[in-house]
Parts: sequence; C-alpha cells; structure tokens
Amino acid sequence: MKTHLCFHILFISFFLILLSVSGQCQNDQQSILIQLKNDLGFNSSLSTKLVSWSLNVTDCCKWAGVSCSTTGQVIGLDLSNETISAGINDSSVLFDLKNLESLNLAANSFNFIQIPSRFGSFASLLNLNLSNSGFSGQIPGELSQLTRLEILDLSSLFSYGIRSLRLENPNLATLVQNLSRLTGLYLDNVNISSQSSDWGRSLSSSLPKLEVLSLSNCKLSGGLDDSLKNLLSLSEIHLALNNLSAQVPEFFANFKNLTVMNLGSCNLLGIFPNKILQLQSLEILDLAVNKNLYGSLPDFPINGSLKSLVLSNTNFSGGIPESIGNLKNLSRIELPNSNFSGQIPKSVQNLTQLGYIDLSSNTFIGQVPSFHKCKNLTHVDFSRNSLSGKIPAAHFHDLENLVSVDLRFNDFNGSIPSSLFSLHKLQQIQLSSNNFDGLLPNFTNPSLSSLDTLDLSSNKLKGDIPISIFELQKLKILLLSSNNLSGTIRTRDFQNRLSNLTTLDLSFNNLSIETSPNLTLVNHLPKFSTLKLASCNLLKFPNLRNQSKLITLDLSSNKIEGKIPNWIWEVGNGGLSYMNLSHNKLTSLEEPYNFGELYVLDLHSNYLTGVIPIPPQTATYIDYSNNLFNSSLTESIGRNLTYTYFFSVSNNVLTGVIPESICNASYLKVLDMSNNQLSGSIPSCLIELGSSLGVLNLGNNSLSGRIDGKFPSSCGLNTLDLHGNLLEGKIPESLVNCTTLEVLNLGVNQINDTFPCSLSKNTNLRVLVLRLNKLHGSLACGQTQHNNWSKLQIVDIASNHLNGEIPKNYFSQWGAMMNDDVGDPPEKKHLSFTVLQLNDFYYQDTVTVTVKGLELELVKILKVFTSIDLSDNQFSGEMPDTIGQLKALYVLNVSHNEFTGSIPPSMGNLSQLESLDMSSNKLTGEIPQALASLSFLSFLNLSYNQLKGRIPTGTQLQTFENDSYIGNKELCGFPLSRACSSSNIPKTKYAPTFQESKNRYDWQSIFTGVGFGAGAAIVTGSIMFSKKARHFWDEYTNKLVMMICLLLGIHYAPCGLFEEDENDDEEETLDSDKSSVESEFESEVDPSKGRYCVFCTKLDFSRKQAIHDTKCTCFDRTKRLSTSSSASSSQAESPFNQLKFIKQLVSNN
Repeated sequence: MKTHLCFHILFISFFLILLSVSGQCQNDQQSILIQLKNDLGFNSSLSTKLVSWSLNVTDCCKWAGVSCSTTGQVIGLDLSNETISAGINDSSVLFDLKNLESLNLAANSFNFIQIPSRFGSFASLLNLNLSNSGFSGQIPGELSQLTRLEILDLSSLFSYGIRSLRLENPNLATLVQNLSRLTGLYLDNVNISSQSSDWGRSLSSSLPKLEVLSLSNCKLSGGLDDSLKNLLSLSEIHLALNNLSAQVPEFFANFKNLTVMNLGSCNLLGIFPNKILQLQSLEILDLAVNKNLYGSLPDFPINGSLKSLVLSNTNFSGGIPESIGNLKNLSRIELPNSNFSGQIPKSVQNLTQLGYIDLSSNTFIGQVPSFHKCKNLTHVDFSRNSLSGKIPAAHFHDLENLVSVDLRFNDFNGSIPSSLFSLHKLQQIQLSSNNFDGLLPNFTNPSLSSLDTLDLSSNKLKGDIPISIFELQKLKILLLSSNNLSGTIRTRDFQNRLSNLTTLDLSFNNLSIETSPNLTLVNHLPKFSTLKLASCNLLKFPNLRNQSKLITLDLSSNKIEGKIPNWIWEVGNGGLSYMNLSHNKLTSLEEPYNFGELYVLDLHSNYLTGVIPIPPQTATYIDYSNNLFNSSLTESIGRNLTYTYFFSVSNNVLTGVIPESICNASYLKVLDMSNNQLSGSIPSCLIELGSSLGVLNLGNNSLSGRIDGKFPSSCGLNTLDLHGNLLEGKIPESLVNCTTLEVLNLGVNQINDTFPCSLSKNTNLRVLVLRLNKLHGSLACGQTQHNNWSKLQIVDIASNHLNGEIPKNYFSQWGAMMNDDVGDPPEKKHLSFTVLQLNDFYYQDTVTVTVKGLELELVKILKVFTSIDLSDNQFSGEMPDTIGQLKALYVLNVSHNEFTGSIPPSMGNLSQLESLDMSSNKLTGEIPQALASLSFLSFLNLSYNQLKGRIPTGTQLQTFENDSYIGNKELCGFPLSRACSSSNIPKTKYAPTFQESKNRYDWQSIFTGVGFGAGAAIVTGSIMFSKKARHFWDEYTNKLVMMICLLLGIHYAPCGLFEEDENDDEEETLDSDKSSVESEFESEVDPSKGRYCVFCTKLDFSRKQAIHDTKCTCFDRTKRLSTSSSASSSQAESPFNQLKFIKQLVSNN
C-alpha cells in the first residue's frame, strides 16, 4: 500500500516537472496564434497580451498568455481581460489548437453571442473559463463531451435577464452527465430554472469529485436534496440568491473540508444547525438576507478557522458568546438587522485580525469593548442598538487604519472620545442620536485629516464650534443639528475653508447665523448641495445667489419677515428640489416668481396672504397649511399635482368649491383641506380615487350635499375626516371596501341614516366619530353584521337620535379596550399614516373628544387612549354588564339618555377609567362599592338619576364635589349635605374585630388618625414658620411639576404665588437657583413640542377658567416639517394622553 502511494507521488511530481518545461514553439502553432490575433476584435490600447504578440519573438511559447508542452504544442491560452469583442465562432482558428488543456477567455465582451459548439471539440481540455465574457443563450450540449474537464466556469457577476446564459435543452443533468472528473463547477447567473427542483440529484450522481459548487442566482428551487450529502469532497458551496425555501440540512456538518458556505438570500427556513458553525475547517459563512432563518451562535472551538461571519438580516437571536475570542483569524463580523441581544463580549478586543465589525440594528446593551488591540480595524458600526455608558478615548487609540465609525441611535453619554479626532485615515464619524454632552473636541492636525463626514446631530453638545472643524479640508458632510451649541457663525468663517463641503446642517441649536452683504465673502462660500439652517435666529434671507449647486434648502423656524424674494427660487441654477420656509413670519411672495422644478415646497405656519400659489408641476410634497391664504382653489392647481403624494392647504381662509382637477393627482396619498371655508359638494371623483389615497381630510368647512360616488374595491383609505360640514344623506355603504380604514370622522354634519352596521366588516377601525348628526334607530344589527372592531379605541356617537337597548354582548369584541397594559413603555405608538417609507414621514391623525365636560383635540392619538361617548341620545334599558370587560377604557360618557336599572358592579373592573359621566339617566339602586376601587378616576358625574343609599365611604368617590351627585333625592352621605339615616346605611354582616370595644370605637383608626394629624402639624408648622423650609418646599413642588410638564411636552415657568419680603442675599440666591433650574429644563425639552400654558395653581383639565398667576408664562416652540394635522415623530403628545403616567409619577415621588 505504501509502495503504491510513493509511486503515485513520484509520478505526479515528474508529470508536473514536465508540464513546467516549455519547449520551442512549433511553426504551425505560431501561425495559428498570429491568425487568431488578426481575427479577434479587441482594443489595442487596453490589451496587454494580444498586442504584444509579434513575429519578432520567434518562440510563441514565450508570448504573453501562451503556454506550451515540451514538444512545442500550445496547451494553455489565457486571453482574459483583453477587451475581445468579436472573432470567436465555430469557424475560428482557435479550434485548430487541438492540444489545449486550459483556455481562459474570461472578462471579455462578446456582445451576447451564443457559445460556439466547437468548444466541445477540445478533447484534452482540463480547464475552461468563459466567465464574464458576454456570452448569451443556450449553453451548447457539446460541452458535455469534454470528459477530461476538471474546471468549468461559465459564470457571470451579473444577471442579464433574457440575455443571460441558460440551461434548458440540454439541461443541467445532460451537461454534467459525462463530466465525472469535474472538481469545480461555476455557473453563477446561468438560468437553470428548467431543472430548478432536481438539480441536487443531477450533481450528486454525476460529479462525485466535486469540490467547488457555485450556482448563485440560477433560479434554483426545491430545497437542498439529501443526495448532496454524497459530495463529501465539497470545500466551497455558493448557492446565494436562489429561492430554495428549505431548511439547511445537518449533513453539511459532515463535510470536513468545507471552507466556504454562501447561502445568502435563499429564503432559508427553520433553525440553522450549530454544528456547521463549529466546523474546524470553516473559514467563510454567509447567510445574509434570510429573514425566516433562525438560530444562535454556539461556543466556538479553540483555534477555529473562521475568518468571515455574515448573518445580516436574519432571525438569529441571543447573545455573542465569549468564546468568539477563540477565533483568532476572524477578520469580518456582520450581524446587522437581526435579533441579537445582550452585551458585546469583552473577548472581541482580542480579535487582533478584526478589520470589519457591523452589529447595527439589534438590541445590544451595555458598553462597547476596547479595540486598541485591533490594529487592522477599518469599519465599526454599532448603530441602532441600546448601547450606553461612556466611551473612553483609549478604546480607539492608535487605530491608524480606521476608516468609518458609526455609533448612531444609541444611549451613549459623556464626552465624545477625543482619540477619534486624531486618526488621520478616518473618513466617517457618525455619532448622532445619542446623549453625548460637553464640548466638541478639537481636531489634531486637521489639515492632515481624511474626514469627509462628521455627523454629531441630536446629542447634548454645547459650547462653540471649534475653529479646527473649519480647517478640515476634505470635509464634505457636516451635521451638527439638534444640540445645544452656541455662538455666532459668520460668513467670513468659511472664507478659504471647507472648500469641499457640500452638506451643512446647523439646525435647532442656540446658534446665530450672521450673513454678510460683502459679495467677496459670499462668493467664497462652499458650493452647497444641502444647506439646513432651521432655528438659527436668521432675521433675513442669506445671500445664496451664487449657490449654483444647491438642491436642498431649509430655512424654517427662523425670524424671517416680509416677502419671499423671487431670486430665492432661482438658486441652484434650476437644480433646487427641496425648499422649506415654514415657521417664519413671511407675509407674501414677491412677484413674478417661478418655483422651477421643486419636488418639496413647504411654506406652512407663516402669515402668507392673498392668492394661493400654483404648485410646480414636478412637486411631490406641497404644504401651504397654517397661513392666511384667502382665495379660491383654481382648476390649474389640480392640474399641477400629477406627481404629488402630499398636499395640504389646511387652516387657511380658502373659499369656493373643490376643483375636480384635484382628482388628476393619481399618486396622492394625503389630501388635507380642513379648517377652511370651502363650500359646494365633495367631487365624486375624490371618493372614487384608487388605492393610493390614504388620508382624505375635508373637515371643518361648509361642504354640503350628499357623499356621492362609490368607494372602489381597491380603496386604500386609512383616514376619512369629513366632520364639521353640512353633509346630508346617508353614510355610503361602499365604505365597507375601505378595509384599511382606521379613522372615520363624520361628526357634526346633517347625515340622516341608521347606525352603519355595514362597517362591522372594517376590522381595522380604531376611531369612529359620528356625533351631532341625525342618526336614528338602534345599535342592533343583523346576525351577519356583528361588529368585529377588535382594534376600536374611540367611539363617539353622541348627540344623535339613536334609541333602544344596547345589545348585551355589544362591547365583547372591542379587544383594544380590554388590554390593560399598565407597563407600556413611554414611547407609545400613535395613530398615523406613513406617507413615505424612505424618510419616516407620516401624517398625524387628530380627533376631538369630550373629556370631563370639555372638548379636547387629541393632536397625537395614542393607541392606548380609549373613549366611549354615547351621550345625548335616547338609549334605554340596562347598561350591559359586558362594559366591565373594557379594562383599558379611559373615558366613558353615557349621559343624557334613558338608561334604567342599576350601575353594573362590573364597572369596578375599569381600572384605567379617568372620566365617568352617567348623568341625566334613570339609573336606580345604590352606587356599587366596586366603583371605589377606580383609583385613576378624576372626573365623575352621576347627577340627576334615581340613585339611593350612602355614597361609599373612605374612597376616592368622596373626593368629588356635590355637583357629581346632585339630583339623586335618595342619595346621602359626604360630600352631599344630606346625612344618611340608619335606614340608608346598607346592612353588612361582619364579626367584631379585637380593635373594637364594647362602645364600638375603632381605636386603631383613632390612634392612626391622631398620629397622622400630629405629623402633619409638625411638617406644616415648620413650613409656616421657617423661611428655609418654605423655600425647600417650593423648590420640591416646582421640580415635581416640572417633571410632570416634561412628560406632557409643556414648558413650565416656576411661579411665586405668594410674595414675601426677603433679604437681598436670599432673593439673589433663590433667583439664581430658579434660573439655573429653568435653563436646565429648557435644555432638556424637545424643541419640537407644541404650545401649552401651565395653570400655576393646579393641573386640572376640568377647570373651565384658567386661574393664572401673573408670573405664569406661555412658551412657544415651533414644530418641524409638518402640517396642522401632520407631524414628524418628535411632535408633542396630547396632554391627556399622558395622564396615567403623570399620576404614576406623582405617586412614585
């Protein structure tokens, strides 16, 4: 056995020596090569091989790309990358080289001709490489005659669709049936769909020696056949971009030679076998973009061979094991957009070969490890996680190869690691949306820096912008928005600096921008493509006439007054596509003006008057809302909305009718014309728009007539708001076609109809408002029309003529009102319509509800806010006991009806109830003791019923005023002045406790009361007679209210309700403390919050007249790109939506 083995080794060595010896070229071989050169079409200026072939070198075996046998026969020809475009066909002299063993024509361009069939005539061929050469059509079956072939490469880097190579007839099985010696098969981007399901059996039966299988993007399907387990010699598997729709079999773990496995984007299913990850030989594993593939990282073997681990966009979960430090050769880790969690192990810092690490878009927590040992590191991306803590400067010290650092959207705090600002090869620093604070570091030797992107936006950085930033010669993108940076930026700061800067965003800081009229300075400004200076205290338009490359301009939320100059539309030499001038004090547009080819035009929240401007024909986003435009809408406006997806003119003084040309906007997603004085009927074509329209808001106008037209079967409406008009007739039954409808508001009209039972099929409905119409009849629907509103959270059908009893199981399907999610996070989702996925812009739904006797507009409707208003109808009978299932209900108003019977005791289960109005009915019996457990109840009205007995004592029910119970003649007890006689006291059977004496005094209660009274007296006395104690108390209460206001998005000014004479020193100290607290608070408040006034005496929504202290101040903060009913994600939530959290906060403090 050993003798045979030694013989084979010697024979192979001798054979290789012979091959390495090249003999003198034969004349016939030289002639063939010269003829081949003359026949081939190629670019001689780019050629490196063919162009050098010359008879001046008589031995053709020495020509570039040519190799010969010892007898002078050409056996190898490498003409790859020679720009060959023609000259290869079945009559080519190439096929006269009968002894070819290796032929490489890769990376040429044969203009999509078919592979000549004579390639099959090379009987001695061992290696054929035609990859990326522009061949097309059916692969000839003659290739199956190359029985000695060991390597076949017909792959392409790209798919050319119908021009791609294909295997149909013959198919894959026919092609490989005689190629039993094949060790490498490369058919990437060849269309093998004709044999997509049984390809595995074809390969395993014909290619027993296969080592490399590369069939990426070949339109394969049908999974990974068990027969593949016979290919035990496989070392590389490339099957990416096929729709395998299968699990990864465990038998791959038996392939002991496996070094590369690429199954990216194969629609893999199930759980990935951990044993494959533990293969000692595995070097590269790529499973990216398999969202249905689950798995976790196992303990890795010591000295494993893994170099690259790519699991991006999968459902892998769990943590990264500490044993990842065993993979000493690991150079690439890509795990983004998966479900990994836990802490990043410290052992990562021992991966000295690591060059690329991407853990973005997971839920990693804790601190980041140090990378000071990873000297090869070029890219770090930990963005969009929950990482926190400070980052020491030493973590990135001396990483001279580092090119990119992305830590965006985490919770890092402390100072920015200064070491990042001294790395000369670093090109991108992206640290936005964290809590970094302190001053901006200075750059060391900025003139040597390679930095082109610096994104520090949305942090808590303060102070001036260092002058070294202006010396970064290669900087292209500078984003510093939404910080606390201060100081003044002048035009001269850019003179002869930042010449490569194209994007600048300084918005929403405490900066002031001073522009210069000096044309010399203006001409030396960088040529911006994006310039955002929102909230930069601009008093006038900066001179941007010479900004010939400007595409995006944002000057919103400044103090610019007067006319919009007509030259502003000409900046960018016609290339301007985005203009935001919202939230200024602009009054008109200087004429003549030409909007050019703007895609986004935002003028909302100004004082613009006169005729509403006709939008540019290229516009996709138009917002004219919250102005004083007082013209009508012309037909030409509609004709210019061909490509528009967002159009808002709400909150103006527009008159006239809605032009039918508005229906030309076939891409429209949001149409908001609310809060104007529009009249006439609603064009039926608006109702009949197809699936694109998601929001139609025509509320608060003077529209009349019926709702004509039929909602199409493709209806894509998410919000339909027609409230506050003069609409008549019936509710269209075709609304049932709008299956995605979430918000329906037809309130305050003159609709004369029965309750719309057909809407029971709209299972996505969340808000239903039909108040103040002429609806009549009962709520009972047919047996096939039971409401399936499991997501319903707001129902308002008040002030109609509805009657009859409420069906007993009416509330049992309202699942959204049953989920008592007390532990919800503060970042609660709200009702909105996504307008554009690319930039997370969405339309904000609003609705007005009656809460505690007041109308409140919910600008942001949280999905946890729930309300039922059935008031002012003629409902009768008993209140269904199923009302008690709605444990998440916040507001219930059934007042002014004819309900009879007792209050259901099950209402004691409404643990989140804050407002309850059952007044003006015919309710009888006693108030259930169960209502006493409603600890969040802050408004109660049971007046004018026929209730009797004692009001439950020792509970929150006794904290309400007399008006809550008035009009119930037989009701007694506090807070009513009517005392209860013994006959009014409910009889309760109980056994006397040991605390009660024979005189029935509860001594424990008495002593407890005395104790609390004495304690209160001591505290109150110290506050009354000690100035320091009073100041301490005032400071505590101010901070408490301040925290409450912070949750509400309210600015709070500490109020001095009582003035006292204090010495000067004490006043000075208090004033400084107060100002510091105020400034601290203002720095923490989101600058996009809305405008609210704080009642300095009491935060109580039931107060109908505000009692203000003279020092109580209202603050005004502007909103970003938004409409009256649209907002970015940073807008303030409605105050009432946060009541539960306020109460919890107060109770915790």
